[in-house]
Amino acid sequence: MDLDLRKLRYFVAVAEHRHFGRAAQELFLAQPVLSRQIRAFEQELGSQLFTRTTRSVELTPAGRQLYEEARRITTVVDAALRRVQEVERGEQRLVVAFSPGLHVSDAIRTFTASHPKVEIDVFPLRWWEQDAPLRDGRAHVGYLRRPFDDAGLHTVPIGHETKVACLPVTHPLAGRRTLTSADLDGEPILDVRTRRTSSLEEKFELIASGQGIALVPVRVAGSYSRPDLVYLPVTDALPVETCLAVPESSTAGPVRDFLAIATAVLRRSAGDAEKKKEAATRYAPSSFKITNSPLPMGDRELR
Repeated sequence: MDLDLRKLRYFVAVAEHRHFGRAAQELFLAQPVLSRQIRAFEQELGSQLFTRTTRSVELTPAGRQLYEEARRITTVVDAALRRVQEVERGEQRLVVAFSPGLHVSDAIRTFTASHPKVEIDVFPLRWWEQDAPLRDGRAHVGYLRRPFDDAGLHTVPIGHETKVACLPVTHPLAGRRTLTSADLDGEPILDVRTRRTSSLEEKFELIASGQGIALVPVRVAGSYSRPDLVYLPVTDALPVETCLAVPESSTAGPVRDFLAIATAVLRRSAGDAEKKKEAATRYAPSSFKITNSPLPMGDRELR
């Protein structure tokens, strides 16, 4: 069967709103029309996508699976249509994605000075999202932290970043000067495998309320200072590598030029940050002293 993209978009709207009326308003459709389209879509697929009651609309297991697939499909289609329209208009556009706490402004400013006709957009990544925008066409270049699947990607190492443990101030370990991985054994770690959250703000709110702890990059910690959270160095945590990444099939033109410029700028910035960190180690408060050691923390990482 051929997939009807129009009906797929209708399905996504209902899945996101969990309400036919609100989805119909978003789509500028009458609610009975939307209901008929969804029933027709279910018949075409041979699967019930929603459980409907007088008070709620919930996804069935088949509906949940389709929703995950549909978001990827519609994203890829939208990105492809945007690229076609840009070519038709003769536009050059570069989308730069970046992980939380990493900054690309210096690289963009340097690139724009020599490529003023290239339009630049930035794409802030959610904490659990890494290489996906590079694969589905939402971004051309990513400034990321490992680990991520680099199959099919060209990567350029930039630097390394320390991680610290984020705990609520009420935690029994919150008064320590430093921690080790052994101190965290048995602690509930909030990461992509245990509890996916939509934002760092949500994650930190969960930590502050005592739902778990997390290991976060030091630059993220510096951007989210809260009186109800503490960040403690984990002395045997392995620093995480930062790198630039682009699809192997898209390393020409503006992408190639940006990659060369960004590599030089970001490596210089990473080197300056390392020097500042070494100086801070000598003078940092006891609650936030940064140290490194070659023993890894395993998989308990916040990307």
